[in-house]
Amino acid sequence: MDKKVVLITGASSGIGKACAKYLSSKDFRVYGTSRKASFPPVEKDDHNVIMIRMDVKDDISIQQGIDYILDKEGRIDAVVNNAGWGISGSIEDTTVDQVRQLFETNYFGQLRVCRSVIPIMRKQQKGHIINVSSIGGVLGLPFQGIYSATKFAIEGMTEALRMEVQEFGISVVLVEPGDFKTSFTKQRTKVSSNNSSSPYQKKAIETMKVVEHDEQQGSSPEKIAIVIGKILLDSRPRLRYRVGPFSQKFIAVMKGIFPYSLTQWILMKYYKLR
Repeated sequence: MDKKVVLITGASSGIGKACAKYLSSKDFRVYGTSRKASFPPVEKDDHNVIMIRMDVKDDISIQQGIDYILDKEGRIDAVVNNAGWGISGSIEDTTVDQVRQLFETNYFGQLRVCRSVIPIMRKQQKGHIINVSSIGGVLGLPFQGIYSATKFAIEGMTEALRMEVQEFGISVVLVEPGDFKTSFTKQRTKVSSNNSSSPYQKKAIETMKVVEHDEQQGSSPEKIAIVIGKILLDSRPRLRYRVGPFSQKFIAVMKGIFPYSLTQWILMKYYKLR
């Protein structure tokens, strides 16, 4: 039986890299993407992953990458939409331009890739699209409000897309990670809330210390990769898969059951806002 061909965006580090390494070890044919990779690729990396250059903010770059895979493999069985980055700071201190930049990658990047692979999967009458969201796509997180907004947008888009393409044999899934130990922490952009001129400085710094501690004490992202591997072998996966600490998954469930005032109180207490 031919190996399943999987495209993973943002595979140069963090969750994407862990997924690429793990799936390759499980006999998937893996193509990872990075803005810094060569095109066409020169060789496979140490984990037998073929890295290709792709910028999810650029339609032409996306199409070039997909065309390359189709030329080599003749199909794309699955996409793991993982490319993204983070930003921290108050909503007031975040400029509209910074918001646009984050949405360009985190939301529109996923949307572009989805729109590019759906015609291929529709023709194949099968395929998996896995959109990497976040617990922050279920809960609006203080001083990560714009990041949460991009993930909320992914949640809504994915729910609708799942219903629209189901008749073509395409499964669309959300993976919602909690805190994991990756380079995401160091790469997060900090806006002016960290400056003394901001009225939010003290609270923003205290909150993000909690966030960064939880991330750096988190589990290996291989746990997410294992879940994604199981999804790709399931012909009828469910819509949502939450991966991470029990407490984070629990409060996400709480939000839909109890009055929001209770969820807000817990979040504010935990993130040192009261």
